[in-house]
Amino acid sequence: MRKILVITGPTAVGKSKLAVLVAKDLCGEIISCDSMQIYKKLNIGSAKITREEMEGVKHHLIDIISPFNSFNASNFKDLCTLKIEETFQSGKIPILTGGTMMYIDSIIKDYDFTKACRDDEYRSYLVNLADEKGREYVHSLLKEKDNVSYDLIPYNNLKRVIRALEVYKLTGKPISEFNKKGEQNLSVYDHVYIILNMSRERLYSRINERIDKMLQDGLIDEVKELKKSGLSVLNQSMQGIGYKEVLDYLDEKLSYEAMVELIKKRSRNYAKRQLTWFRRVKNSLWIDIEKYDNIYELKKEIINLYNIS
Repeated sequence: MRKILVITGPTAVGKSKLAVLVAKDLCGEIISCDSMQIYKKLNIGSAKITREEMEGVKHHLIDIISPFNSFNASNFKDLCTLKIEETFQSGKIPILTGGTMMYIDSIIKDYDFTKACRDDEYRSYLVNLADEKGREYVHSLLKEKDNVSYDLIPYNNLKRVIRALEVYKLTGKPISEFNKKGEQNLSVYDHVYIILNMSRERLYSRINERIDKMLQDGLIDEVKELKKSGLSVLNQSMQGIGYKEVLDYLDEKLSYEAMVELIKKRSRNYAKRQLTWFRRVKNSLWIDIEKYDNIYELKKEIINLYNIS
């Protein structure tokens, strides 16, 4: 089996720079597993790596989708598989880097993620919508997305209706198209799965510092331009942490101080969710980066783990 390398961890832990150093020594190419960096024009708020920071290392799946378009885990899996194959064919090592857990799992576990993934925020939205407009209204949303499920699932079975809508949102495909295979299959790729971590206190400090720098670098102006182009919170690209809060600030729904604190709080909560997800990953290798004197020692450790695993 051909072996790929995964370098992941919570937001702001320092994945991007480390992956570049590893890629240069391993003769690798980086495939981004980030649900926000995939979008064009979303640069500051997504902490998108710059051309200079890439240091000549080829990066894939960054800046390829219009922010007016939707993108999901199923789309990612198709594109990522293609890029992995192209990378192997060029004689390079594919290095998957990013923190969008579903994206990584879609490749590593190769499972039917219609059964494994969930969107709690979207579920809550649909529950509230059912309370406001009735179960029949929520059921009617299925008609154009998944007509088979619309006919099969009664409107009063809200749980199944919501699940069908959730699957469509996450995958772009109706739940009726998916077979009943087990939740997880074996990956077609051998892999080394590295999870970077640090103390919670240090991680939260880095997250707060990153948000402050984004604001200093012009996050508000970036969102102003995106809004001016016609984007709104209704677009998937603008629902990411940082973008939706700034939109609320621009619409005078939040004060500046409240906006900043909310971005930081939601980013810290996101990091907690990431770590919870990563703890479920079997055969992963956790690295406490605070135990290394510098990033170059850490790079050597990761390369060694890749070579001996």
